[in-house]
Amino acid sequence: MSLLPAVVLPAAGVARIVDAAQRAYPEECCGLLIGRRTRLSSEGEVVAVSEVAESANVVASRRRDRFEVDPALRFALIRRLRGSADRIVGHYHSHPDAPARPSRHDADAAFEADLIWLIVSVVQGIAAGEPAAFLYDPQAGGFSRLAVSVTD
Repeated sequence: MSLLPAVVLPAAGVARIVDAAQRAYPEECCGLLIGRRTRLSSEGEVVAVSEVAESANVVASRRRDRFEVDPALRFALIRRLRGSADRIVGHYHSHPDAPARPSRHDADAAFEADLIWLIVSVVQGIAAGEPAAFLYDPQAGGFSRLAVSVTD
């Protein structure tokens, strides 16, 4: 059994995500997380996020409880990151008037098991608590919560 990764986020990145979530309310915001995975021997793995890339929510309908990252942003980031140690390590989205935990729809939409799911709750337009991070396990058919550390 492998250890779950820990997620390290810069405070400025968290602030950008929270701001995007509050601006998008009552709809979901979304974007991509860029960074590096580092294995720490027996201690497991750390996913260090270095950049937050905000996306338009391009889902056709139900933006209040659905999101889709713009594929053009993803492809542009893949091209830009080519040859560097950084890569897309996850994505984020908000849950308007709902808890910061994966919904049934999130589980149905999960298809890349190595991407971090970062979720922020927004209640009546104000972020409620810190973002929570999860990793999808296709074998178990569900999400596991990850430890999150915010740095200056």
